[in-house]
Amino acid sequence: MLTLALTNEPRWHDLAPGVRVELRPLTTALMVATRSDPAVESVPEDASDEERAVAFAKALARRAVLAWEGIGDADGKPIDPSPEAIDALLDVWPIFEAFQMTYVSKGLLLEQEKNASSPSPTGPSAGASDTAKPAKRGARTARRG
Repeated sequence: MLTLALTNEPRWHDLAPGVRVELRPLTTALMVATRSDPAVESVPEDASDEERAVAFAKALARRAVLAWEGIGDADGKPIDPSPEAIDALLDVWPIFEAFQMTYVSKGLLLEQEKNASSPSPTGPSAGASDTAKPAKRGARTARRG
């Protein structure tokens, strides 16, 4: 069952011990805006899936991060989120993975759910067209061992 969060309130997500970020809800508008982000669109066509994932995650995080705790500069002084700081944060592998798992993957799970095949009202193959040629002859029965 799909449960709807009927609020667009930002939520805090723990990314590592002592590190948490406040993120906007992962909405359709946010995903569409991220897909058309210049940083995402400028990824070369021959880029790997991993390079595309990093570019998309950084663009999404730049739009979604509102605040954070437990993140500081080289001297250990707390810093506010900025596009450069967000990109640097996601360059830390465990943080990138946590961001993907706790925030991005929840939206993608819904995307996968809607791609599941559901039976047609009159049967699973109603309205489907043949895509393979019929077999020339029937298969033989397997031997019993």
